[in-house]
Amino acid sequence: MEIQKQDCPSPVEVPAENLSEEVLVALVESFILREGTDYGQVEISLEKKIEAVKRQIQRQEVKIIFDFESESVTLLTKQEWAKKKSV
Repeated sequence: MEIQKQDCPSPVEVPAENLSEEVLVALVESFILREGTDYGQVEISLEKKIEAVKRQIQRQEVKIIFDFESESVTLLTKQEWAKKKSV
């Protein structure tokens, strides 16, 4: 049985505390690597980028979102998530 788009629940926020540290780091690392290369004047290590994003998640500035339709997880800013929820 194929699931139709209208049958899929809306995307949901996944509380970071529901994830193990290993899963959280893997998720953040995957997101950072998807976003491409940073061409700034000062190169920032992957580890520092991961820690920075984890702090944003802890401060609830960035949300972990699971999309049932695509069966994927992404990170959105609090503002992006609020906008997506209101559509």
